[in-house]
Amino acid sequence: MGKRKVLVTATNYSAICKKGKRILEENGFEIVENTHGRPFTFEELKGLVGDISAVVAGVDTWDEDVFKLAPELKVISRFGVGVDNIDISKAKEFGIKVTNCKGINSNAVSEHTMALMLSSVRMIPRLSQTMKEGTWERAVYHEFNQLTVGLLGFGDIARKVAAKLQPFGAKLIAYDVFPNEEAAKDLNVTMVSLEDVLKKSDIISIHVPALPSTHHMINKDTIELMKGSAYLINTARGSIVDESALYEALKTRRIAGAALDVYEHEPVDMNHPLFELDNFIGTPHTSAETYENYENCGIETAQAIVDVLIKGETPENLL
Repeated sequence: MGKRKVLVTATNYSAICKKGKRILEENGFEIVENTHGRPFTFEELKGLVGDISAVVAGVDTWDEDVFKLAPELKVISRFGVGVDNIDISKAKEFGIKVTNCKGINSNAVSEHTMALMLSSVRMIPRLSQTMKEGTWERAVYHEFNQLTVGLLGFGDIARKVAAKLQPFGAKLIAYDVFPNEEAAKDLNVTMVSLEDVLKKSDIISIHVPALPSTHHMINKDTIELMKGSAYLINTARGSIVDESALYEALKTRRIAGAALDVYEHEPVDMNHPLFELDNFIGTPHTSAETYENYENCGIETAQAIVDVLIKGETPENLL
């Protein structure tokens, strides 16, 4: 019998996750890596999953159709936090354990969120582009100590964003289905209703999970509640924002601007109409892409596989 195989669909794994890779190799696993630089399609997975024992999963879709083709699969170790691409209930039916890297990417994503906020308010990409085109375009901004930042969701990432905003002096408000009043008090955040976040915020930053209840949470109706001067930031999940409604709002200047790192369909169509707008900033789902996060997630995902398949133990962050 040959070595048990681990399929790694997360990109950049080989180049960066050297410690995690070493853990797997030292425990006798053969690693099958993603060399495409993008998520696998179902057709591509079909040819790979027949004899794999574990997956270090990126954002590919893992559902019943795939599970039926993977009789040896015992653990999916999500290289990240969001698991909306994995059918967890079906995984349990097939005897597959699913884990994630809860909390590990929080700092990386919160830093990217801050970068998008500052770039939006200060119009950094637009001004850089106009200078390159030979135009000396000036702009006037509001300082953050005069702005209200609203956080939709108040989990690990949102709380790190709130902590990073402290020195800027912005007023902080947040909405969460399960509000953590103690954490809010520690971070000078006022917990309010969803409607208040939408109506009162100069910057709205999304930090809710992808669930049926959050699908298109930002839509034509909720955008209508926002200030005309508001900026929308999304580093959570693409399904939360109705991109067609956002496009119309930006095109008509109903809101001042938006910055997205995540999209309804990924990889995003590079002819997406949002990219035509000068008040839109887009990044390619890269908020968690730091060397530190990759190394830590590499270790976490590898250890979960070792715990399940070698030690027979319950892994950390079992879902």
